[in-house]
Amino acid sequence: MPTRSSKPHRDANQAAKHILDQLTGDVPPETPKVAATRSAGTRGGSARAVKLTPEQRSEIARLGAQARWKKSV
Repeated sequence: MPTRSSKPHRDANQAAKHILDQLTGDVPPETPKVAATRSAGTRGGSARAVKLTPEQRSEIARLGAQARWKKSV
């Protein structure tokens, strides 16, 4: 599946106007929203691991290992 750009499609005139607006300060520069999503995603696994009991973690690991071995055979 091809990856899709998160930026809106612009023709040459729209791109030129956007650049001019940024240079003159009429429009704030675009900021990527990936940072907030990325940091939230990195906290999720560790927070989940703290809440699980050792038996639950072991069961999840066992099921994951079985699934990996099933794919390779």
